[in-house]
Amino acid sequence: MALTIDFAGKVVLVTGGTKGVGRGIAQRFDDAGATVVVCARTPVDDLPEHWQFFSADLRDGQAAFEMIDAVVASNGRLDVLVNNAGGSPPLDTSTVAPRITDRIVQLNLLASIYCAQQANHHMQTQESGGAIVNISSVCGSRPSPTTAAYGAAKAGLNNYSATAALEWAPKVRVNAITAGMIRTEQAHLFYGDEDGIAAVGMTIPIGRLALPSEIGDVCVYLASPMASYVTGANVAVHGGGEAPAFLGAAD
Repeated sequence: MALTIDFAGKVVLVTGGTKGVGRGIAQRFDDAGATVVVCARTPVDDLPEHWQFFSADLRDGQAAFEMIDAVVASNGRLDVLVNNAGGSPPLDTSTVAPRITDRIVQLNLLASIYCAQQANHHMQTQESGGAIVNISSVCGSRPSPTTAAYGAAKAGLNNYSATAALEWAPKVRVNAITAGMIRTEQAHLFYGDEDGIAAVGMTIPIGRLALPSEIGDVCVYLASPMASYVTGANVAVHGGGEAPAFLGAAD
């Protein structure tokens, strides 16, 4: 029997879907035939014409609720939510201002909680239910120097994903992706120039940083009927992880 993943007739919302990893995720759902909706605080002028865009500051719970409601009102349904919006600049853990820490936790944890909560509200009323995929990070399960609040928020998102999966089953499936290092337009902020990016890539068993589309491929799988028995999972998409430091130090 041939296996295909076809999202024709399905509505997929990707938060932070206008650039970077989110853009790659949205494109893979588009490739699978979905009606693609993306949201961000500010619009961009290079989205495909058939994608829908909604503006919202997801750190505001009421704004997040209203955005989800607007997507459902516009399309009649919401089948998949990918909570991708997030990120953090490198910051000194000992001196970062409280207001910055607040914003990082709001964006990387609370925004996903708000969107998931309201998406579940609508998905529970649909005969086919729905699927939620939360984009987490390796920073949520290992030390996260210069991005401590980000790592703590992602650790919280991992727990939230498992808890929501238990509470919202069987109608709504909730899974997380622990993403490793990904090459985006902001990779240079963390890894330096092309030589630096290549050197960092060589520390990964697969030998390179991930592409946004490769995170998107796993999202498509987790949201599809092929993963109909997968909920509460945390799928590591990190190229094999990071080699222990002693391997580089030993001679």
